[in-house]
Amino acid sequence: MSSDRKTAIIVGILFIAATAAPLLSFPFLMPLNAPDFPAEIPGQGALLTTGALLELIMALAIAGIATTIYPVLRRHNEALALGYVGARILESVVFIVVAVISLLSLVTLSRHFVNGGSPDASSFYVVGRFLRSAHDWAYVVGGNVVFTVSALILNTVLYQSRLVPRFISGWGLLGAALLLVGGLLAMFGWPAGTSGLEPVMFLPIALQEMVFAVWLIAKGFDLSVIKVNSERI
Repeated sequence: MSSDRKTAIIVGILFIAATAAPLLSFPFLMPLNAPDFPAEIPGQGALLTTGALLELIMALAIAGIATTIYPVLRRHNEALALGYVGARILESVVFIVVAVISLLSLVTLSRHFVNGGSPDASSFYVVGRFLRSAHDWAYVVGGNVVFTVSALILNTVLYQSRLVPRFISGWGLLGAALLLVGGLLAMFGWPAGTSGLEPVMFLPIALQEMVFAVWLIAKGFDLSVIKVNSERI
């Protein structure tokens, strides 16, 4: 098995892991959506910590995708390849890690609140809601904006190089553009998650990434394209 074939399989698996981890985290983060949040947080530390660990796995998978696929993308467009790595590292190391730290800080805050005999409930509510907001905004900016920029970069290189069929990369470009619009609307006050449009905007790029991942695992990159471009370097 060639190194490029191994790279394709690893990237495909990492894409699946980066999608599966946050989906698996949803049940563990349900206390954040409780009507009387943050009153339900004390006693839910194990759930939130598990959710944070799954989000951390997502961050590691995203960083792994960027560093693993870079040598392949570099052969076709080095500037865009570097841009892709930078965007994905920014998404994972900055925004998702901020989200994880916000969750763990919320768990620590709730423990101090309980151990302290609930001395000041108002302060707990204010800080708890602040940490929840930090977590949410990290996903709005990192997940809906920075992520879509990286998806646009990746699928531009894929479309130009034909490393995978163009219907996959073209689908990715359209899906990323749609989610980018949703992310920008959310930043300017669009009520994310309440209108029912946000999941619709996210679904195309989510499905495209899974099709892309399965294609890489089953078929890999177009090795004839890689060979031609390698000979030109």
